[in-house]
Amino acid sequence: MPDPASAPIPAPIPDPASASELTRHPVDEVLPPARLGLLGLQHVLVMYTGCVTVPLVFGAAAKLDTATVGLLINADLLVAGLVTLLQALGVGKLLGVRLPVVAGATFTAVTPMILIAGEYGMQAVYGSMIAAGVFGLLVAVPFARAVRFFPPLVSGSVITVIGLSLIGVAAGLIAGQDATAKDYAAPSHLALAGGIVLLIVLVNRFTSGFVAQLGVLLGLVVGTLIAVPMGLTDFSSAKGADWFGLASPFHFGAPHFPVAAVISMCVVMLVTFTESTADMLAVGEMTGRPLSQRDLARGLAVDGVSGIFGGIMNGFLDTVFAQNVGLVGMTKVRSRYVAAVAGGILVVLALIPKLGEIVASLPGPVIGAAGLVMFATVTAVGINTLRKVEFEGTSNLLIVAVSIGVGMLPVAAPTIYHAFPTWVQIIGGSAITSATVAAFLLNLLFNHTPGWGRTGADGGAVEKAEGGGMDAAAVAGKP
Repeated sequence: MPDPASAPIPAPIPDPASASELTRHPVDEVLPPARLGLLGLQHVLVMYTGCVTVPLVFGAAAKLDTATVGLLINADLLVAGLVTLLQALGVGKLLGVRLPVVAGATFTAVTPMILIAGEYGMQAVYGSMIAAGVFGLLVAVPFARAVRFFPPLVSGSVITVIGLSLIGVAAGLIAGQDATAKDYAAPSHLALAGGIVLLIVLVNRFTSGFVAQLGVLLGLVVGTLIAVPMGLTDFSSAKGADWFGLASPFHFGAPHFPVAAVISMCVVMLVTFTESTADMLAVGEMTGRPLSQRDLARGLAVDGVSGIFGGIMNGFLDTVFAQNVGLVGMTKVRSRYVAAVAGGILVVLALIPKLGEIVASLPGPVIGAAGLVMFATVTAVGINTLRKVEFEGTSNLLIVAVSIGVGMLPVAAPTIYHAFPTWVQIIGGSAITSATVAAFLLNLLFNHTPGWGRTGADGGAVEKAEGGGMDAAAVAGKP
């Protein structure tokens, strides 16, 4: 009979919880509370300026009072927070990419919103946003399958035009909107704006990492402090604002749905999809969790939800923020719960109306200087995207040239379509809409139409990988 003492010791039965921890993907890792909070706050600091600049620029161009702009800022933060939570945590098999992505208001919608507000009023701005949100939900799945029709050739051309078309808005904030005013383009205002731009440049030149990413935010803070003794600040409206509160839905009244406005915002939604697609695919690569078409569709559907949320709560269309994608790459922190905490922080900030009023009271030259850098950066991102396009032996240079030319026409000559019906003025008068339609159709004509003299690659396409993931290199135009 064998000695029991010499019998092999049975392997311990693994604890289910321990096994679960070992197999959990880093994206699904829940970090310690203190670390989660700090990393989430870091994401908010990186994206905050870009997020609130959209309502600041739109509010100034639409000639809204400070209190109303403050309301838009709080609504903007609320929508961004809710959308970020949806993207990070997801809702079943319907919504959310479930990656560490942070959403915020997109500059893509600014120019169309300004045009719609001027022609139809604020009720049409938010009515068309709701319609675009519904449209986004309906086309999220088809777009995820047909994203190859929006390669870097198309997205790069459009993003370039987005940045260029907004530089005029920044100039108006710096110099003033009334060319006959006494203080129009006052040397002191220009010097203040120039100093802020210089500060942002120096911060980026002599610092690195997280501090460098806060260059624009530092420029806003220092610029405002300098503007105080210059008599350019007025924070009186913030004194009467509540510390806690939530803006009521449909602040401007029942939404209106002019056809031209709806079409224009639906085109903006497609452009927003191309922005988010590239960023989500990049995060999928960084985190080691490649996206399937279904994953991508769920992420894009949340962009659609942002339109509905934004239209109801007086906010803005949201997209995945590229600066936060860069932060994921820099920190190597892959947990989606960090993004969820960032979303929660944004929601809390949205419930502080006094903060929105303070931000809304920032002087025009200060906002304009920060906006100038950010809008020019958008242009540079578009140019960088176009670097990935194959131009040799193709007609792609012509496509880019015509798309940018058509897009910039209404910027160079705002009344060029004045003799046409209102709906043409709204659609054609938007640089972004014009450039998108031109780039999309020309890409189809030259690169996707058999027998029409296709001469080369269209700058990249998305194919489904064998493992069910999306080919991020292909959508980025990489070989």
